[in-house]
Amino acid sequence: MDINILLGEFFGTMILVLLGNGVVANVLLTDSKANGSGWMVISSGWAFAVLVGVFVALAFGAPAHINPAVTIGFAISSGDFSNVFPFISVQLLGAMVGAVLVYLHFGPHWKVTEDAGLKLASFSTGPAIRNTGWNIVSEAIGTFVLVLGVAAIFAGDMSAGLGPFMVGGLVWGIGLSLGGTTGYAINPARDFGPRLVHMLLPIPGKGGSDFAYGWIPVVGPIIGGAAAGAFMIFFPVF
Repeated sequence: MDINILLGEFFGTMILVLLGNGVVANVLLTDSKANGSGWMVISSGWAFAVLVGVFVALAFGAPAHINPAVTIGFAISSGDFSNVFPFISVQLLGAMVGAVLVYLHFGPHWKVTEDAGLKLASFSTGPAIRNTGWNIVSEAIGTFVLVLGVAAIFAGDMSAGLGPFMVGGLVWGIGLSLGGTTGYAINPARDFGPRLVHMLLPIPGKGGSDFAYGWIPVVGPIIGGAAAGAFMIFFPVF
């Protein structure tokens, strides 16, 4: 496999997490100038994070999955699983490096933020109402829409320049419409990698990393991505 493709998935996911978790930290951490600016800012920031991450990955010649659920979904729809392990490996590493950069960027804000939950939320997602079954359903539905939407965008006759903007808009729409239940991880690497970083880094007063919930934003998106892949087999218009 071309090393540039793996570098693209790595750096694309790194930028995704740096900007995506960055906007969450910007809104939640004490004494940030964006503190308290709300869900619209977070959803918008994540849309731009995806847009820039996709462009970075494409610049290296990668397919710009930057998400294990997308990789799994397209592997199922195509029947080609050769990219699954290498892509997921570099996506996870990229997400972890992105999370470390968020930690460094907001250096003094971790100490002055008293709420440990807000610190964790700057790395990983959590549910509004903790219910295992429904939380998995939420993550699966959101990811199904993501993978199917990405497939639909690139199935049509459109320029490579427009596609990433439409994917960013897709993620914006998912965040605004479906994100309030679980924080719409819809990406196992985006949640699990930064959660590991939260556990490992010496963040003042950070509290636990909530791995009791942490498996849900891994399993739910995989279910949703796999379901979208199966959907594309049965409806081969994509």
